[in-house]
Amino acid sequence: MMANPILLQKKYARVIACFAKQQGISLDEALDLFYRSEVYQLMREGVSDMHCMSDLYLAEELRLEYEERE
Repeated sequence: MMANPILLQKKYARVIACFAKQQGISLDEALDLFYRSEVYQLMREGVSDMHCMSDLYLAEELRLEYEERE
């Protein structure tokens, strides 16, 4: 299922803000990390309805993704 593009953009913004707050980083840093993440790719492509998950869940998935990379 594909989400409405406008609603998806708002979802991205909320996830980025949540991730930035969790990690204590700037919104610019969080934005950069988000748009280079697998989480973003899955949300954008509508895989497994990732866009239906909570903002907190997606921010946590983003954190785990970057912990695995390090």
